[in-house]
Amino acid sequence: MRYTATCRDQRGAAKTVELAAASLVKARRILQRRQLTPLKIQALPERPPSGWTFTLQRSPSRRERAVWASKLSALVGAGVPIVRSLDLVADQQRSPLFKRALAAVSLDVRQGDSLGAAMKRWPQVFDAMTVAMVMAGEAAGVMDEVLAHLAMVQESNAKLESQLQQAITYPLMILIMAVGAFLGMTLFLIPTFAGVFAELGAELPLFTQVMVNLSHWLRSPWAVAALVVLLLALAGLSMARNTPRGRRQWDQWTLTLVVFGALLRKTATAQFCRTLACLTRAGVPILSAMDIARAVLRNGVIDRAVAQAQHGLEEGELLSTALGAQNVFPHTAITMVAIGEETGRMHVMLAKIADFYEAEVTTTLKTLTAMVEPLMILVVGGIVGSILMAMYLPMLTVFDQIQ
Repeated sequence: MRYTATCRDQRGAAKTVELAAASLVKARRILQRRQLTPLKIQALPERPPSGWTFTLQRSPSRRERAVWASKLSALVGAGVPIVRSLDLVADQQRSPLFKRALAAVSLDVRQGDSLGAAMKRWPQVFDAMTVAMVMAGEAAGVMDEVLAHLAMVQESNAKLESQLQQAITYPLMILIMAVGAFLGMTLFLIPTFAGVFAELGAELPLFTQVMVNLSHWLRSPWAVAALVVLLLALAGLSMARNTPRGRRQWDQWTLTLVVFGALLRKTATAQFCRTLACLTRAGVPILSAMDIARAVLRNGVIDRAVAQAQHGLEEGELLSTALGAQNVFPHTAITMVAIGEETGRMHVMLAKIADFYEAEVTTTLKTLTAMVEPLMILVVGGIVGSILMAMYLPMLTVFDQIQ
């Protein structure tokens, strides 16, 4: 591991050196051998080796950060010193990047840095919301309480994202399996049966003939050409979506979907309000809290609406007025924000809004799952049944001819 050290030489002059050592203790010994007196030693983030041999390490997930915050909150609340708590939590991490970051943060805190400042040096591990809440907790002296709320926010946001992904992934996987079964039976089974019926001289029914023609086309070069065109079109759409204009149009289109559009709005409302409630409760100023809370928004249209609402706040507007003017968040949420402003308990009302819409999202997803399951069964049954009907209809014709 590499370290940077601020030292004094034998003449008393200050200098900064970099060195490699297995641990902090060994780094001090190396400096002493060089006749240097260490004043401050700081671990440097490890960089991947140059060339093509480096391995990418993933950043910790939201759920991993939630578990980390919960454990750290419990240790700090039990009276364990922060440095010791960081070391204990670091030993339990499976992610190499997370473990290395926590070890570096522990070293920085041991050398006199604040926890928030040390975490800020690792943006790939600790997001802006985590750093801001930790800094606010340090300033107010309620670190264990802030970490507990941070864990709750991370867990709630991770749960919502997981539910939404499951609601989209499940029917998509069933549809892919159904299409795969249809293509497999059309490409391999139907030609075999068609050959048998051709030898018997049976006249194929219209539906069977259509399926046979489709099978022949799928096995022809035209199908390969159509597949290539389809893949190129999808690649073009993906590239267009990654452009600023394409991303805006995609985000706008997703919000107009009949069911998922409302679901995305409710999910964004719950995540935004939960994060904003936790930040304002920790003492973060409202404008800074809104800027940090925007990081949880995955939709560019909603993100721009919040940014415009921030400009309204800077000009003296109320939060409910500024958000309501954007026509993005549900009317009920805006009304509850206005009530929170009137009562002076904004963070409490924001938390209630998050609870309300998290419950609505969970109920909606359960209803969708209950509706999608029988629909998928009908789709798969219809695909398999159509193939079987195409294969067995000619048998009835052959039996009629024999009689």
